[in-house]
Amino acid sequence: MIKLSDFLTQKSKQLFAVGAGTQTHKKMQKIVIDDTLESGDSTLIQQIKLKNNLLLFFQKTAQTEVPIAGTIDGKFISRRIDRMIKDDDKKSIVFLDYKTDVNKNLFREKYISQMNDYKKLLVKIYPDYAIRGIILWLNDFTTDEVC
Repeated sequence: MIKLSDFLTQKSKQLFAVGAGTQTHKKMQKIVIDDTLESGDSTLIQQIKLKNNLLLFFQKTAQTEVPIAGTIDGKFISRRIDRMIKDDDKKSIVFLDYKTDVNKNLFREKYISQMNDYKKLLVKIYPDYAIRGIILWLNDFTTDEVC
């Protein structure tokens, strides 16, 4: 039997983690890194600049908080993609989704399913495009291409 104090402590930790993740997402939305412009949280900008593969996602031409909706397997889905690069010349789309988890394996299958849903919706909109999805783990700024 779980004690009420243990339950409340666990709930408090969950609320803190969700709040911290939400705040970090909001900060990430505002970051722009271009030739002559850097705006947003300077600590996050420095982390991004250390990873050359991330810079394209933070240029002015990258799309942020891209709304996407549609039906997959009879279920309506409405979400927002954190960052997306669409290249019409190369007919390619690469999208990035932020995750704040410290334990990358805890919800990994759920996140991969979510990313695959994004890809399925994008394929319906852009059937002739090559589409890839990448998770950006904000706890250590590593990436995983998952679809």
